[in-house]
Amino acid sequence: MSSELLLVLFVSLVPPLVNLAQTPPSSLCPAPILSRLERHRVVTGETLASIAQAYNLFPETLIQLNPSLKGGAVQVGQEIVIPPFNGIRVEVPKGASWQDLATAYGLRADVLFELNGCVKTPKVVFIPGVNWQTSQGTRKNDYTGLKGYPLQAPAQVGLAYGWHTNQTTGQSFFHGGIDLLAEPGTPVLAADAGEVIFASQEGTYGFLVVVDHGNSRQTRYAHLSRFQAKIGQSVRQGDIIGYVGTTGRPDIPQSHLHFEVRYRFPVGWVAQDPTTHLPSP
Repeated sequence: MSSELLLVLFVSLVPPLVNLAQTPPSSLCPAPILSRLERHRVVTGETLASIAQAYNLFPETLIQLNPSLKGGAVQVGQEIVIPPFNGIRVEVPKGASWQDLATAYGLRADVLFELNGCVKTPKVVFIPGVNWQTSQGTRKNDYTGLKGYPLQAPAQVGLAYGWHTNQTTGQSFFHGGIDLLAEPGTPVLAADAGEVIFASQEGTYGFLVVVDHGNSRQTRYAHLSRFQAKIGQSVRQGDIIGYVGTTGRPDIPQSHLHFEVRYRFPVGWVAQDPTTHLPSP
């Protein structure tokens, strides 16, 4: 039985939160997913893709749980952790609720609660992904990282991917990309080959370019001052698609490029940590 079907069956059996309050968590909940990870030691001839396929997972799932796999290479003798189904590990900010997590990732709060051991205030959780298929229903198993960097040289990260606390309001917020510090007017480059599917103003993003790379992956480049690419244009890695600006509503005051990597889930295009997909400096 596939891991996706197992997850769907699990979701269908999860009782409402009102019932969770009436029964001690220890009698309802299995151990958290992150405490039940398998371990796999790489042997000669294995690749990231072959290991993922053996466990009915996608390579990106293994990369996110094993930072040493960044770039997609494995070494003989290397030990990697294996989850029971696709998903990502998330550090939970202080004060964030299960509903906050559910809203951020498009899942039910009660499902997340049970998958993570019914802990009231968790520090780290596993967010499941039912499947990563494209809208056409196909997807390659061979993972390749992005071939290039979105600026001409690696830049300091002004705001990392993940959960943060607003220093003024004290509220937690989720940052779906990385903010790369750069002077206004700095050329912004396509991180890989693809097709420009959006180049216009978009709410808090300001001037935004979206490049579709196929295989359920896209990159987003926000707060631009102007565009150098048009919708429908094919771009190569390293082509200039725009210039750093301050349009929209940036999360930090310093001039920067807001860069995102997103994958298609059934719930939509879900943000991934860009640093796990970019080449090493």
